[in-house]
Amino acid sequence: MAVSYNKLWKLLIDKGMTRTQLQKAAEMSSTTLAKLGKNETVSMDVMLRICKVLNCDISDIMAIVETDK
Repeated sequence: MAVSYNKLWKLLIDKGMTRTQLQKAAEMSSTTLAKLGKNETVSMDVMLRICKVLNCDISDIMAIVETDK
């Protein structure tokens, strides 16, 4: 299983917001933003801050996907 943040990037486009604007609004580091870009796991605290900034549910910004092994 892996995580995908494709929903987050689509939501940012819909809201006319850049990744840098999200980073500042959610008070996250550039390292965390890079992890999101690589579909790596980040803390639940960060996910909740993103949801608060975007006024959405966690299922609106991430999905769990199957990985082929």
